[in-house]
Amino acid sequence: MKKLPIGIQTLREIIEDNYIYIDKTEDAYKLTQEYKYVFLSRPRRFGKSLFLDTLKELFEGNKKLFEGLYIYDKWNWDEKYPVIKISWAGDLQTLENVKQVALYIFKLNQENLGISCDNTTDPGSCFRDLIHKAYKKYGKKVVILIDEYDKPILDVIENAEQAKINREFLRGLYSIIKDNDAYIRFAFLTGVSKFSKASIFSGLNMLTDISLNPRYGNICGYTQRDIETSFKDYFVDLDMERVKRWYNGYNFLKDNLYNPFDILQFISNGFVFDNYWFETGTPSFLIKLIKERRYFLPKLTNFIVDDKILSSFDVEEIDIEVLLYQSGYLTIEKMIQNELLQSIEYKLKIPNIEVQISLNDYIINYLFKTDTRIKDPLIKSLYYGKPEELKDTLIALFASIPYNNYTNNELKLYEGFYASVVYSYLASLGVDLIGEDVTNKGRIDLTVFVSDKVYIMEFKVDGVKGEALSQIKHKNYAQKYLDRGKDIYLVGIEFSSSEKNIVNFEWEKLER
Repeated sequence: MKKLPIGIQTLREIIEDNYIYIDKTEDAYKLTQEYKYVFLSRPRRFGKSLFLDTLKELFEGNKKLFEGLYIYDKWNWDEKYPVIKISWAGDLQTLENVKQVALYIFKLNQENLGISCDNTTDPGSCFRDLIHKAYKKYGKKVVILIDEYDKPILDVIENAEQAKINREFLRGLYSIIKDNDAYIRFAFLTGVSKFSKASIFSGLNMLTDISLNPRYGNICGYTQRDIETSFKDYFVDLDMERVKRWYNGYNFLKDNLYNPFDILQFISNGFVFDNYWFETGTPSFLIKLIKERRYFLPKLTNFIVDDKILSSFDVEEIDIEVLLYQSGYLTIEKMIQNELLQSIEYKLKIPNIEVQISLNDYIINYLFKTDTRIKDPLIKSLYYGKPEELKDTLIALFASIPYNNYTNNELKLYEGFYASVVYSYLASLGVDLIGEDVTNKGRIDLTVFVSDKVYIMEFKVDGVKGEALSQIKHKNYAQKYLDRGKDIYLVGIEFSSSEKNIVNFEWEKLER
């Protein structure tokens, strides 16, 4: 049985030490034959670094590492190219630190290539020297591989001014690639975010972005086929449907994918269903944005965006949906051709149970600062069809929230807050939900699916008593689910902004 490549990002170690390797060399071959300048955005810990290292070994002509792989009999091993590899790491909090890290990176490249920069104090000059001198020494065009190109910006994203300073430095550094086109065979940049071409990419407008090219949708990540073949010895007698619900679901317009980090940790931890990927990167900045902008959390389950997710991320104007998508907390459910607008739209979703539970637990702890032990009676009331117990649990929940910790006592002005609290707690249970569920008569505030039961919920604040349940019935929201053979509960919940709690809770159960 081959070993698990936990934390290993170099192809040589994986091949020589007999670790499992998912063959991505068909994608590598197509890329290198079809394009010269390529950009790829994927969430963190998704296999970008290993793919980049695979490209490095290819261009350096290390044929032996590729025996048995797709590319072995297709690549021209007689041609070897000098490779400049940039991988950002370390303290990137100030411009001076970023420059020092860049100089250290270029020093390593000088040693690997056996050349020296004329200017060892200016990163841009040294980068230019590396390209020119490598081309001259080896008589071959240079390959440039940049891993986590955006890390110097994302590491300081909470400090907008510093992020702009770091961005300007990177824009100047990366523009050197375009200025030296005649000396370059291939360039490949990876990162989490896709900045607009008006910012960091203004000097690299020749880049081909393959992030949402269906042909390269599986370029990183594990498919179900990978699990059932390369990992089959590890998944004997395991409930694969449960594994899928917990860790599968990422999609970049091809197959559904697993995050490799999740699968490797899941196996190595004895197949315990737990939070692995999410806990490696706390989304504190994202949660702060959700708080500041009073984001309506039920939208996370059901919304459509245009192609802004491709290019609208920037320091000056950060879009929450873009950040959620590019960070991996949302993924693509499907692409929609909008014939009326002649445009492409994307329906997004939370990829799996791990992200759904973990993200909402984090929101609960950060925004609402309440006790998550309330989740046990919450799920029981839903599972056993006991709305009166649901009512008691929700009243206790809202009574426990320290409101002075949220929106500076402006809570009563934020109607969406109440629905967001209920949504976050229910989502943290791992149940299926649809926020702003569309019917032919309007939108249901929240639809919840638990076992053989459907809960249709409407929320009102400071309204007329009985208005919430009356709206559900008047607009016949339940009609959408009548043919599913499930018990349907209509639940109207009304809040008072002065009492900061539920003042009316009404429900009815429809007969099948």
